[in-house]
Amino acid sequence: MATSNTDTKVMRIALDAMGGDFAPVNEIHGAIKAFEDFFADSNIEVIFVGDEKKINAALHQFDYSKLKYSIVHADEVITMHDDPTAAVRKKNSSLYKGLELQSQGYADAFVSAGNTGAVLSTSTILLGRIKGVSRPTIGSFFPSQKSTPCFVLDVGANIDCKAKFLYEFAVMGSIQIKNMFGVDNPRVGLLNIGEEESKGSEVLQETYKLLKQSKLNFIGNVEGRDILKGTADVVVCDGYTGNVVLKFAESFLGFFKSAVVSFSKKNIFNLAVAGIMKPFLKKIFMQFDYQEYGGVPLLGVNGVVIIGHGKSSPKAIEHMLKRAVEMVDNEINMKISKAINTDFFIDSER
Repeated sequence: MATSNTDTKVMRIALDAMGGDFAPVNEIHGAIKAFEDFFADSNIEVIFVGDEKKINAALHQFDYSKLKYSIVHADEVITMHDDPTAAVRKKNSSLYKGLELQSQGYADAFVSAGNTGAVLSTSTILLGRIKGVSRPTIGSFFPSQKSTPCFVLDVGANIDCKAKFLYEFAVMGSIQIKNMFGVDNPRVGLLNIGEEESKGSEVLQETYKLLKQSKLNFIGNVEGRDILKGTADVVVCDGYTGNVVLKFAESFLGFFKSAVVSFSKKNIFNLAVAGIMKPFLKKIFMQFDYQEYGGVPLLGVNGVVIIGHGKSSPKAIEHMLKRAVEMVDNEINMKISKAINTDFFIDSER
């Protein structure tokens, strides 16, 4: 391990330097930006995991004087085309070694813009699940009309879900949104095709009963339109549904920008209107920009894992690192474990 001068009492974040489509340059640049914007004079260190020569070459493209870092060399890379279990076979990959560092206590969190399926499966194998958690889940933050985002989970980790899984997602999501965004008593909604209790599949109806009997702030079934309205702070669904919602939302920004460009090209008047509206439109675009949230947390594993887009920009990497530090600082896993393994969320009086 090549290392810079760092204090021994530091929070170490392992960063998969070879995971993204533009690795390792975007990963290196994002880490540098994180220290410039968030981690100045902090006790945080980033461990770059990957090809040491390529990492050093990328470092020298920037001013990294504020960066606290170390390097763990890894010869192999998990590509986006590899199957989810590839990292178990490629134990010298940056993905496997990064998670291994956390499992062995050398890192406090792991961040990757690599293969989502591989991160999920390898995290479960190396870190294990939090006691009492049936399935780890990934959630995504959606902009809403409220001051805080709507947290939707699952968005792809679990295609088929039992009612118990969805209940646990609601518990973990409530803890995440409460501690990360300061939302007291988060409102929980169950994504369905109608508001009535009798709507949806048998699994959704059973989930409704579980959530209704709990001490969670369950507001009932919600529909797709309620996500951006901010009707609920946490929305739970199976991974198939959640992933469709996520991919549709990601396409909205591109469509909106294209529509504005087409509008402005029609005539001089439209161009002037678009120019006047530019500051306002920029704020709207920002809310739908995945870079602002960086990546999605993998909840339920016995560690802190943040997963990002393969195309993650330096800005996205920067915010992924920030998110990881916040999760460690807020002891999210300890709080999930306590909630899942007690009857705190079960209302025995009902």
